[in-house]
Amino acid sequence: MTGKEGFDYPGASQYVQGCLAKSLAGHDKDHIFVILREEGEYVYLADGKNRTIDRPKKKKKKHIQIIYKKQEDISKKLLSGLPISDVEIKAFIRIYS
Repeated sequence: MTGKEGFDYPGASQYVQGCLAKSLAGHDKDHIFVILREEGEYVYLADGKNRTIDRPKKKKKKHIQIIYKKQEDISKKLLSGLPISDVEIKAFIRIYS
């Protein structure tokens, strides 16, 4: 494999569900989130605390920095459409931090 942490380049979408992302702008600058989904020029992010699964943060892609770390359980659940909990997201961010 080429690229970072199992991501193939070129052609792989860099906004992978379940990956971590750091906010670069806004009130939440420097906060860490998990990418829930991607729609056009936006991504939807959750941190499990202030921004939950039910109320994700909609943010422009240019205002985040991808952190190429993901937890397989969360990624698989997001890709297959299974529900994930805010506790899982908080734990993943806490482990990374």
